[in-house]
Amino acid sequence: MSNDIRMSEEEVLKVDNFICNTSIPPVTGSYFPVTNPATCEIIGQVAISGVKDVETIVTGAECAFPGWSNRTMGSRVALMQTFHSLVDKYALDIAKLIVLENGKNITEALAEVAKGNETVWYACSLPSIMEGKILQVSTDIMCCDRHDPLGVVSCVVPFNFPFMVPMWTIPIAMITGNCVIVKPSEKVPLTLNFVSKLFLESGFPPGVFQLLNGDANTVKALIAHPQIRAMTFVGSSPVAKSIHEQCSSLQKRVLALGGAKNHLVALKDANIASAASDIVTSFAGCAGQRCMAASVLLLVEDNPALLNAVIEKASQIQPGQQERQMGPVIDLQSFHKIQKYITKSVQQNGAKIMLDGRSWSTCKDRKGYWIGPTVLLHKQSDAPAMVEEIFGPVLNVYICNSWAEAIDIEKANPYGNAASIYTSIGHHADYFIQRFKSAMLGVNVGIPVPREPFSFGGLYGTLSKYGDFDITGDGAAHFFTNRVKVTSRWPKPSLNLKTNIGDTSYTKSDKANFAGQM
Repeated sequence: MSNDIRMSEEEVLKVDNFICNTSIPPVTGSYFPVTNPATCEIIGQVAISGVKDVETIVTGAECAFPGWSNRTMGSRVALMQTFHSLVDKYALDIAKLIVLENGKNITEALAEVAKGNETVWYACSLPSIMEGKILQVSTDIMCCDRHDPLGVVSCVVPFNFPFMVPMWTIPIAMITGNCVIVKPSEKVPLTLNFVSKLFLESGFPPGVFQLLNGDANTVKALIAHPQIRAMTFVGSSPVAKSIHEQCSSLQKRVLALGGAKNHLVALKDANIASAASDIVTSFAGCAGQRCMAASVLLLVEDNPALLNAVIEKASQIQPGQQERQMGPVIDLQSFHKIQKYITKSVQQNGAKIMLDGRSWSTCKDRKGYWIGPTVLLHKQSDAPAMVEEIFGPVLNVYICNSWAEAIDIEKANPYGNAASIYTSIGHHADYFIQRFKSAMLGVNVGIPVPREPFSFGGLYGTLSKYGDFDITGDGAAHFFTNRVKVTSRWPKPSLNLKTNIGDTSYTKSDKANFAGQM
């Protein structure tokens, strides 16, 4: 690989759009500062694109689509396999960028790259997964189906996983024959800017993979463009709902994943050491900034041993970006939001602070948006911190009197993303798994993320999911394609017709053979 894969100082400072395999400044001439959340330092400037930029990038994708979609799926896979290898080769470079602009610790960043690349590898298996069906449905009539690409599609991705979440959709959309326009979060554009160079090095034709940087107005312009056939989105519920409504009104295919309020239920028979370790990893990992993070712990009957074990383990976490440390939250807005929920829970709702992560922000030598693991013991199951998405390292604990009360609390929440049960008895686990309202369930697993070929996504009809299909698995492959059925009828040839071979007439023996078959 050429040495220019590594970003120069100038590229770090200014992130432009990636259009037709070329870095192109925005027509608007506008840029937005990119900040390191660990230090508050400005580390880059990212383009803010307008309507003319959208028109340019869509035109590039339209020009690329005929040639790309007419390739065999195998040839598209071959390029994606090269990309997969390059991601492996440059995993540490990608991870360092994630640490720099997102704030994760290096172990979490490397895990994100590995997980994202698993989806890339899964996408390379699509030729066997997307095989069409063929069946004789009647005399002389055959039916077959195929999956045709939609055309130009767009993926709007969030700040919390700058590499993994984009890889949920990009490789699947491209291998199924679509041309993809990705709109990164303006908070973390450096990672995908680097990744665009890997796509270039892999040999993908111009216009197949493109990056359009910008803000909410950029997304609106993408939605409004008539040649954008579909859009995926991962982010907050209000934005997910808005994007779903806008796309649906224009009859565009849309899948918008929103927020979450994930519940963990722990029974008295749970393994204390294992559950405590898992619960802390779930609510404090990635600074709690993931849609699968535990937010509510429901203890069925008082369980001081488990609660104390959770508090002790969480209190051992130190601020930092090395292994077993916890990084900052993404920005000042998130920092203030989390602080506000903690303060109000205590002052207005009577919650008891079992572990206060606000102490991390009082260190004069530490700049950035640092807030440590926080555990709140609530008196009210409907307190705002128990119901609303906080998106930070805050575990809200409530003691239930019965299994039924725990189920009622989980079902009452407006989200439907994930829920888990901690128990040592299979029958107890089955009881809860059959009654939870969420789409991704776990038994003694605090982060019940399904792995390919299983799809990722919340429950339809809740604040966690707007739209059809799912993401990452075969649901994504169906999302990015139209299923087309072909019905063919070939009547038996007339004996009076001449064959196409040498323009010779049927012989007497041919006629006798046909007569014998009829």
